[in-house]
Amino acid sequence: MDLLTAPLDDLLAQASQLVRECADGRMLERATEHELARHLSAIGELSRLTEALLVDAVGEVSRRSEHGYRDDFMTTHLGCASVTELVETLTRVDSRTAARLHRAARAVRPDVSTTTGEILAPPFPDVREAMLDGVVGVDGILAIADPLQASSPRIAPAARRDAEAVVVAEARGTGADGAPPASAGILRVHAQAWALALDPDGAEPRERAALRARGITLGTATPTGVPLRGTLLPEVAAQLQTIFDAHLAPKVTFDDPTATYEDGEPFLTAEDTRTRAQKQHDALAAALTAAASSGLLPTIGGHAPTLVVSVTAEDLDTGRGYAHVQGCGQPVTVDLARHVACAGTIQRVTSRDDGRIIRIGTRDRVFNRYQRRAITLRDGGCIIPGCTVPASWCEIHHVTEHAAGGPTHTDNGVLLCWYHHRFLDRIGWQIRMNHGIPEVKAPGWWGTDRQWRPATTSPTRLHRTILKT
Repeated sequence: MDLLTAPLDDLLAQASQLVRECADGRMLERATEHELARHLSAIGELSRLTEALLVDAVGEVSRRSEHGYRDDFMTTHLGCASVTELVETLTRVDSRTAARLHRAARAVRPDVSTTTGEILAPPFPDVREAMLDGVVGVDGILAIADPLQASSPRIAPAARRDAEAVVVAEARGTGADGAPPASAGILRVHAQAWALALDPDGAEPRERAALRARGITLGTATPTGVPLRGTLLPEVAAQLQTIFDAHLAPKVTFDDPTATYEDGEPFLTAEDTRTRAQKQHDALAAALTAAASSGLLPTIGGHAPTLVVSVTAEDLDTGRGYAHVQGCGQPVTVDLARHVACAGTIQRVTSRDDGRIIRIGTRDRVFNRYQRRAITLRDGGCIIPGCTVPASWCEIHHVTEHAAGGPTHTDNGVLLCWYHHRFLDRIGWQIRMNHGIPEVKAPGWWGTDRQWRPATTSPTRLHRTILKT
């Protein structure tokens, strides 16, 4: 048994016993707020010290797997293609965490000269000392090292060392401003500020690299969707994040939290079970729809970019079968065809079984801009209670389907966001028009009295309703 195995085994046994005692004895639940805060701080320090061991172990695996012949690599001996794969397998983390451990090890692990066997200083010695003292973990190491490393080709080594020392002092709580020990997020801000100050000309090389790396690729369509890969320019990512934030922002409430409808019932709010990633997908779908209908995009064949969905009349009537989206190799549901048809224009093409086109007809059924403005003033935004999507990102839904005789009229159109419009039937919310006023009924799982309630996010209408109560 080597010198490290016995202490590690003892430490594992102690840690396991401590976890069991805390869980079985409910020690954390019984702690006061101050005690719980001290416990959390101590556990965090213990975690950072454990990460220090983990980073050094990953660094040693890297040293044994990245020099010489591949057949002599440790990773090869253990049947792995890379250090990241080996770390992922042995520590049971995901690939991203394994890659972060590998990057942290490169920043703070001393290297060994392949010619003399001499121990060489790590790239960031002060960060390493902070790691060994339990001051920073993997997050802190990368927060300091990544920004300074990115600018290192254009920064003198001495200047980088000075910047490293200043940021590590902030991590220890010994900085010039006397602030308490900084979190990883604050350390990254400090390191980025130093990197920019020491490398004022670095923005241009960064931008050139970003311009080369930018791109988006749509993968091959699969039955479960189309994979999307790519890298956005920082300002494009910021714009997209702004769109996401606009859709995901909490609903604005009025001063009176007890505001009710005129009949005394409280305003309804809707449960949203989507994950954040799903919400961001739906926000992007809404943005694409709004852009395509804005009239500002380049035309295709003299017309605005148009999503073409085809479905047979029989399948559309029965709700069974498949529809097809032009440019997508996978069939889609008939529900999608209905969703597109509700907010778009239907062109009926009659053909024989052998494919010959017999008749082409068009039926304009899109709400014009004047109707949209009026509906926006009335509804404010998506009318499903609790939804925060503004009117500019919404589609107009025919409450009574056009195919069932519903007119393209303000008394038959309501604002719905892409998500609620696309999945209205599945979500369970019901919509009706009562003398030109939209009303909604909550689904059964919502546990209300299932009454029809007026629905709007128009500030003027809500304010007027509140004043009446």
